[in-house]
Amino acid sequence: MKIVVFGATGRTGSEIVRMALTDGHEVKAFVRTPEKCTPQSNLTVIQGDVRDAQAVKQVIEGVDAVVSALGTDGTTTLTEATSSFIEGMKACGVSRLVTIGTAGILESRTQPSKLRYQSNESHRKLTFAAEEHHKVYDMLSGSSLEWTIVCPTYLPDGEAAGNYRIERDRLPIEGKQITVGDTAAFAYHELIEKQHIGYRVGISY
Repeated sequence: MKIVVFGATGRTGSEIVRMALTDGHEVKAFVRTPEKCTPQSNLTVIQGDVRDAQAVKQVIEGVDAVVSALGTDGTTTLTEATSSFIEGMKACGVSRLVTIGTAGILESRTQPSKLRYQSNESHRKLTFAAEEHHKVYDMLSGSSLEWTIVCPTYLPDGEAAGNYRIERDRLPIEGKQITVGDTAAFAYHELIEKQHIGYRVGISY
């Protein structure tokens, strides 16, 4: 499989790249800082800006699937990039997309009409990042892509242990945290297995 990864130098993105290369897939890493990527067989590193729709379209050309592990960084880069992904994927005939979101955009258990970040389940004072991820969810929901949004809760560093729980559109009950390794492992396997197309998937221990 040929995969393009956006956010490939971040904690989760770099782990997804590692897993894909280990399994023999061809990976394109579209990054701002190429020197952060270690040269490897089957890895092509392309420097660019995810907000540049034409550059994003060019890197999507010829791949089978797209992974986004981009964060918000206090800017609108995430939503601008998602617009570029949707446009580029449609133009290139690529349908499969897995993105890393946040548990804040899952459905609230205590206030079912709201998302977690809007409800009394959330303790965050600043909601900008969750609002950006919410916009991404709305954008993907309105598209014809085969998308899955992986929604981790508190995300400390750590290797994949494989003992995580998942739930469609909600955070597993009493879910408190999930390591970067297990988040990346689930996202990577979901990319291949396509078990949760059209869903947000909450993941935690």
